[in-house]
Amino acid sequence: MVGCGFVLLAGVGATQMVPRADAGVSPHGRIGIYLTSHGVLKPDVLEPALAAVEAGRIDTFVINAKNMHGELTYTSAIPLASEINASTGRLDLRQLVAGLRRRGVYTIARQVLFYDPKLARYLGSEAAWVSPADERVVAYNLAVACEIAELGFDEIQFDYVRFADGGDLLPIYEDRYAAVNGFLQEAAKRLTGRVALSADVFGRVLWNWNVKRIDPIGQSLEDISAHLAIVSPMVYPSHYREAYYQEDPHRVVSEALTTGAGRIATPLRPFLQAFDRAIPPGMSLEAYIRAQIRAALESGADGYLFWNPTCEYEALYQALD
Repeated sequence: MVGCGFVLLAGVGATQMVPRADAGVSPHGRIGIYLTSHGVLKPDVLEPALAAVEAGRIDTFVINAKNMHGELTYTSAIPLASEINASTGRLDLRQLVAGLRRRGVYTIARQVLFYDPKLARYLGSEAAWVSPADERVVAYNLAVACEIAELGFDEIQFDYVRFADGGDLLPIYEDRYAAVNGFLQEAAKRLTGRVALSADVFGRVLWNWNVKRIDPIGQSLEDISAHLAIVSPMVYPSHYREAYYQEDPHRVVSEALTTGAGRIATPLRPFLQAFDRAIPPGMSLEAYIRAQIRAALESGADGYLFWNPTCEYEALYQALD
């Protein structure tokens, strides 16, 4: 079934999709920041971000529409969202997005998929993860994606589009790859042409050993990229164990993006590190950010996004100055 105007499962509603009037807005070449639903409400976060837009330093906001607490940050009409207490009404996303777009901001809705404590409890699990192979989970997240798309965003970015990490690297995970790929394939059928689609992936997915399909998270760079306009690998240098990567942010970003770009035709728009974890001694956060940007540009990245979970981007704005 293609489209969003139908009931997906009993207890899971659907919203009527409407095409964007300016569906030709391009996702390419974007430079942006991640903002939480709480952060976007704070003047000391939003005003400097808009000033950076006005100054031409950034042009994109990634805003939580469904976060890793299982919350929908807007008022949802999906019955199951109300039943599991996921609909918060914290933001009027339709109004917010319209206002941002009038100011020249390219808007991306971040939708966390399979890390969902609220849905997990509803389904009888004490864990925070839900299975990408569970039809109820898939139906709910597709309904949410359709509803988010109707709010006027330029793009939906799926996050946690995977199984939980952990376990051995063994060739026994083909079913997990199939489940992750199946969700994205169905989402693309329903939403392509109405809103651009992208997804965050682990930085390790870019490395060539990913081709072996032995990673328990179920993310295949080739499979995922086939259904998306953009892939956003999270290539934060601090997350690598190797000292030669942690101490050289340019090297890790350059090698990861160059390797990944050699495997797929879909553009890479990495998430770069704008927080101060594991910064090498003697290097400022500004210099750390600049090194990553230089590597992204040299590697042919299709723009780049910056992640700071606290939405504190003063060092980033200084680096972009």
